Amino acid sequence: MLWKKGITAFLVAALGVGSAAAAEILVGSDIPLTGSLARVGTSTHEGIQTAVEVFNQTNGKHTIKLITVDNESSPAKAIAGVEKMASQGVVAFTGGYGTNVVSPAAEAADKLGLPYVTTGVFSDSITEKGLKTYFRVINSDGYRKAILGLIESLDAKSVSIVYSAREATSGLAKDLQQSLQGTGYRVTMHEFDPAATDFKPIINKIKLNDRSELLVISGYENDYLNIIRAARVLKPPVKAIIGAWGIATAPMAKNHGEILNHTFGTSMVSYPPEFKTDEGKVFAQNFDKIFHKEPDYLAMFGYVQSMILFEAIARVLDQGALEPAKIVAELAKTDRETLIGRVKFNEKNDNQYFTQYMGQHQNGKIVIVWPQEKATAPMIYPGVPW
Repeated sequence: MLWKKGITAFLVAALGVGSAAAAEILVGSDIPLTGSLARVGTSTHEGIQTAVEVFNQTNGKHTIKLITVDNESSPAKAIAGVEKMASQGVVAFTGGYGTNVVSPAAEAADKLGLPYVTTGVFSDSITEKGLKTYFRVINSDGYRKAILGLIESLDAKSVSIVYSAREATSGLAKDLQQSLQGTGYRVTMHEFDPAATDFKPIINKIKLNDRSELLVISGYENDYLNIIRAARVLKPPVKAIIGAWGIATAPMAKNHGEILNHTFGTSMVSYPPEFKTDEGKVFAQNFDKIFHKEPDYLAMFGYVQSMILFEAIARVLDQGALEPAKIVAELAKTDRETLIGRVKFNEKNDNQYFTQYMGQHQNGKIVIVWPQEKATAPMIYPGVPW
């Protein structure tokens, strides 16, 4: 097969047979840089590029060369990208965003026997496929825990959940519904088509029928903005608006801070960001050097998933000949503190320790408000963006 020929030629040229000599390693990034997932894919990819820079500065022996394919947020193009990069000799993949895009790409990588590490996948269906080479650093359960933790810290007992019919967003919404109802909350569900842009009918139902204290949104960037714009017009009697991934990010604060003021969302870092660990400071310094701006938590995810992969590759090289199966085995041994907490994979290659934090937009900034021990400022509650 082409991909096997590419890898074999690369290994012979870079390492020799059974050698642990210094090498330049080809790693593929299959990522959406255009299309519907472009914004989140781009931020993740910036973190990946920063990981390459930091690894190449600090390893002292081996270097990573990144090959990138823009999958344009298309499942078919993601598969084609994996196959193309495999034929060019990459030994592993980092990247991906969106369950519907990553899942088929991860299956393609698994058939090729090549490791594939991602963060931007929230549906648990991908870890039920029995893929041997796929590793997930974050998961929907970490988001569910964070949103539930915030809700439980608030003075409220009724919740309206508005969610996209996509697999990941609907899965999170239904998990939240089950958890909240199990602890005595009154929960009302409102599903919408991913192509929807007019949310006034749903907001009107929440205003007149639900009269819930909290509005939770499980969607993506444009969904948040359109739903909150409708809420600013109709003003339902909610005490807070809570989003999942993609709402409490630096670009959203910069571009839509007024619209989102006082809304909550998952976030691993405040904006402007504050990094207290040595690794965090190195990450932030190199990110600024490359991109001349502050990183958001999506960039942190891209950085962490990539550093874990690069470190596993380096350990294999230091032991002898580089083989994809050995990289998979080294990834499975990962257990270390990272910018997003401890990473250790379970039997399904899923990070068992991931838990998000919750941030709040406050006058153009994002502050961490949950958990309490990670808070960078007090939350504003009740608080809505009108």
